[in-house]
Parts: sequence; structure tokens; C-alpha cells
Amino acid sequence: MKSRLRILHLEDNLKDAELVQAMLAAEGLPSEVTRVETQAAFVAALEEGGFDVIISDYTLPSYDGHSALLTARATRPEVPFIFFSGTMGEELAVGALKEGATDYVLKSRPARFAAAVVRALREAEEKADRTRLEEQLRQSQKLESIGLLAGGIAHDFNNLLTVIKGYSGLLLSSVGNDDGMRKDIQRIKEAGDRAALLVRQLLAFSRKQMLTPAVLDLNAVIADIETLLRRLIGEDIALTTSLEPELGHAKADPGQIEQVIMNLAVNARDAMPRGGQLIIETTNIELDEVYAQSHVAVQPGPHVMLAVRDTGCGMDAVTQAHLFEPFFTTKGPGKGTGLGLATVYGIVKQSGGHIQVYSVPGNGTTFKIYLPRVEGIRQRNEPAPVSTEIPHGWETILLVEDEEEVRTLVSKILQMRGYTVLYAQEGAEALHISQSHPGRIHLVLTDMVMPGMSGREVAERLAVARRDIKVMYMSGYTGKGTIHHDVPDPGTTFLQKPFTPEDLAFKVRKALDMPRADDRSSIC
Repeated sequence: MKSRLRILHLEDNLKDAELVQAMLAAEGLPSEVTRVETQAAFVAALEEGGFDVIISDYTLPSYDGHSALLTARATRPEVPFIFFSGTMGEELAVGALKEGATDYVLKSRPARFAAAVVRALREAEEKADRTRLEEQLRQSQKLESIGLLAGGIAHDFNNLLTVIKGYSGLLLSSVGNDDGMRKDIQRIKEAGDRAALLVRQLLAFSRKQMLTPAVLDLNAVIADIETLLRRLIGEDIALTTSLEPELGHAKADPGQIEQVIMNLAVNARDAMPRGGQLIIETTNIELDEVYAQSHVAVQPGPHVMLAVRDTGCGMDAVTQAHLFEPFFTTKGPGKGTGLGLATVYGIVKQSGGHIQVYSVPGNGTTFKIYLPRVEGIRQRNEPAPVSTEIPHGWETILLVEDEEEVRTLVSKILQMRGYTVLYAQEGAEALHISQSHPGRIHLVLTDMVMPGMSGREVAERLAVARRDIKVMYMSGYTGKGTIHHDVPDPGTTFLQKPFTPEDLAFKVRKALDMPRADDRSSIC
């Protein structure tokens, strides 16, 4: 409860107003009372707002309590309304309670007045907490529904983009540098690349992207991209970092966390067109039960916090309510896709974290990201050696893909690389081909999400009859799409759609050359 209550008191008797203040002070509730007598003054005070409780007499020379109650319920329904009157009978009091009054106290029996105020304030606070949680839940469910839709759209678009990128790649490899068609084909490929980036952002928002989580140090991630951030935000914005030296570790995809920081930095830059300050902060923090109870889907416990603050124009409450929705933007036409913050939201949620935004128009914005703290040693990802020679092969591959255009493209690319390709449009057909094929099948390349039988089930059933078969998955998204579920098993290879012919060739060769899990255990 606040240290000093702000009270709007509709009362023509100054002594009664002083009595109210004295009774509250006697109970340790100091107050600041705004006393009004007329309808005009009462309405003006309501419009100004900022009151914790409204107290009203029932009968006044130029106004009446019943009308005041109706006005207050229509204007400030969240503020408790208590009648303190000497002329209010029981029938009127019961009627007032039905119309929204919080309580009533007779001036002839003032003993319970302070207790009535305390109870009203407590109930108002509890109601505000419930309303806030309900709004958080509604917003969370809304974003979840949008995410499901976005994920489904992204999956379908990735199949289309696989065909566009694949055939444009094949055409580019077949025409010379001087061919007049090369520039046109290149434009098709570049448009496909831009579309693929938008789809990846949708997948990030819908939490259906493939992550490679690792134990990481946020301070090290920030240090690695600090130079890039300074170039990104420009010379008129000062970048300051305040990093906790003993910062705990988190588990997330380092590349995705870099994207989160850069997206927030770009958002901050756009909010400071005349320059300003960008502050990046890290610290250890314990989210307690109280915080978790007041924030939907937050688990209490030790976390690491990443805060990104700016001194920009800030945002109003309406903007904040839509901030993480895909395609919502306050920027002008052609100046943003509206997917930057949606991507941030999806990455944080998929990493098991929580994000909060604090902003006031004219006073800047702060984003706070909380990631669960984990034990472990920071993992360093060494870059894999880059090969420029596109690999070939001779092995037999069973391709399982329900989209005909994708199936035709993949089969063509693999055959051009020297492989023998058997193909099926769904799981049952793949099992039948495996049973009837007399020779060895070296690799099953299957889409993960198909009608009837999933790619995982196809691979598991094929492995029963062909124990030496290797597995490679491809998908426009990863099923349940979290870092904990539906991730391909160790020893399998995953290819994200859309992909180029070169991506496919390298991944297939990697899958074929990778030792099986039981082979690796015997080597060790």
C-alpha cells in the first residue's frame, strides 16, 4: 500500500473531511485529500485521475452521491468508491452496492471507516493484479495463436522457396558469366534469398526454428559483436556497456542471441534519429515466487539478465501492447518489415527465457531479457573447414518427401551428383520400396513433417530392417520446434528448407560420411 493515499472526497462539510483524514492518520494511513463540493469540480478531478479511493457523502446541496457513483463507475471503475454519509438508509445503501459502490459507512458509526478503506484498497489491488495477469495471459495466447499460424505459413513457403532457390541455383550453374539470362536468374535467386530471410524470422517468432543451444557467456557474446554494433548504430549514438564480471552462464544458440542483441540495437537506433545513448547491461538476478506469480509462464529461480536501454522517443501503452506481433511497425512504408521484435520474442521464448519492455513516451525504452542460469563450462564453436569443391557420390538414397515439386528437385540434384535415388511421397510407400529393393540403401533422406507418418517414424521403422542405413532429415520447420523436442538424434543430419543445390550436396555427403552412433562408440 502507498505511504500516502490520494483521496477524492465529495463533501460540503469541511469538518467531516477533516474527520476522514484524522481517522485514517490514526490508523497509520496518512492521506492527501482533494475535497470537492460540486458536480463540475468532481468530474474535473476524475478526469485528472491519480486517486486511490473516492469517498462521497450521499446528499449535497448542489449534487447527489448516487449521480457521483454512476459517473465514477463510468470514468474510473478501478478506483474504490465508499459512501460516508449521515442520511443514507439501509435500502439506499444496498442499492448503491448493487450499482458498484465498494462500501458504505454511516457518519453516526465511524468506527469501522478506516477498516473499510483498508479492505477496499486491498481488494482493488488484488483485482488489479488479476486483471494484469489475465491481460498477460490473453496476450500470450494471442501471440501463441499468431505463432502457430506463422509457423504453418512458413513451412509451406519454405517448400516453395526450396523449389525457387533450387532451380535458380541449377540454372546459374548451367549458364556462363556472359549469358544474357544470368542477371535475370540472379535476381530470382536474390529475391528467393530475401524471402527466405523473412520466413526464418517468422519461424523464429513461432518458435519453430532449428537451434543449436550451447552453454554461453553473454558478456563474451556482447564483446564479440561490439565493433559491429558500433558501426550498426552510427557515430551519433554512444554505446556503453555495463557487464557483470561474475556473470553466470545461460544455454542458448549463440548466433540467435547475437541476432537478438543486434535487432534490439537497430530498434534503439531508429528510436534516436537525432542521436542518443545505447546502454547494454548484464547482471545475475533471482526471479522469486512473487515475480513469477505476477508474470505468465515465468519460472522462479536464478537467471542472467540482458538489458538494452536507449534514450529515444519511447512508446505509449498502445504501441507496447502490439510490440511483439509480426508485421506490426511504427516505421514508415518501406522502412521495416515489422519482424525484428517478433524475432526477438520468439528466440527468447524458444530459449526458455522471458522478455519485458519498459517505456514512457519521451523517456526512452528498456528491454530486459531473462535467461535461466545454468551450470557448465562455456562451449566454444570452432568454425568448420570450408570446402569449395561440391561433392559427388555413388550411393543409393531413399528420398521421402510429400511435396512433389520438392521431391522432383531433390531427386534431380542428387542424380546430377552421381547418386542413385529411390523416391516415395509418404512413409508407407517408403517402407514398401525398402522391402522390395534388393540392394543396399545407404541413406534415407526424409522430410520431418508429412501426413500419415512422420519422418522420424519412417527412419525408425526403416532402421529395424536395415540396421546400417543412415538418416538425414529436412524440414521447413522442426515439428514442435523447441530446443527440447523433435530435434534429430545425434548421428543424424538436418537440412533446413529452403536450401540450395550446394547445401544439399554438402549435407548429403556429410550424412553419408558420418560414422553411425554404434561405430563411434567402438572407435572411442
